[in-house]
Amino acid sequence: MSVFLFVVAAVAGALNSVAGGGSFLTLPTLLYAGVTPVVANATSTMAMLPGSVASAVAYRRELQRLGEWVVPLTIVSLAGGFLGGILLVRTSDTSFMRLLPWLMLLAAATFTFGNRVRRTLSLDRLRGSLLVVGLTQFVIAIYGGYFGGGMGIMMLASFALGGMLDIHEMNGLKTYLGVAINALALAAFIIKGVVAWGPALIMIAGAVLGGYFGATLARRIDPRWVRGFVVVIGWTMTIYFFMR
Repeated sequence: MSVFLFVVAAVAGALNSVAGGGSFLTLPTLLYAGVTPVVANATSTMAMLPGSVASAVAYRRELQRLGEWVVPLTIVSLAGGFLGGILLVRTSDTSFMRLLPWLMLLAAATFTFGNRVRRTLSLDRLRGSLLVVGLTQFVIAIYGGYFGGGMGIMMLASFALGGMLDIHEMNGLKTYLGVAINALALAAFIIKGVVAWGPALIMIAGAVLGGYFGATLARRIDPRWVRGFVVVIGWTMTIYFFMR
């Protein structure tokens, strides 16, 4: 089982570095391995965090150009992520499993159609205040701390609504805020003791290795095929959890 966890995490790490959607693999795998639902979700978040940190560091130049956006959005992301994490650890395994199909559906739909929404918003150049984007980010951060699937696409759409047009800056801010959200959610998970450290450490190693080496191979493939693969996984897992 350890080898299986490592391999799945490696694939998930590679997907996250190119298209996102790694949690569609890691969470069901942890459930299959016998980890209880709430702990599996917390452990999946832990496993994917190091790769996100590395990506955020790579975007440091883009973040420096964002000026007034970074600090207030960091604050609301930290607060929302911690609140989402607290909500998760206060959810029973039975309740979480009842919610999981709907969370997977939201994540799969967001991943599948989110880019179309983001492009539409960018093309229309709708503009909202930093306050509006901040409030939207707070809601996204709560969702991210609780579950997180598809939150990256949600953030990109929010940034487009706020008037951001540079996709590199948007991706940099999305990655950085995703780290902030997950870090505070993990603080709540660790305080409450809901991380399965054995599987987490195995999957962290796999995710880091997969993110570093797998991305090199994945970038040689048409991104549409990689994204399509993630979409198929997302909808397959969604249907499975609804039928379970």
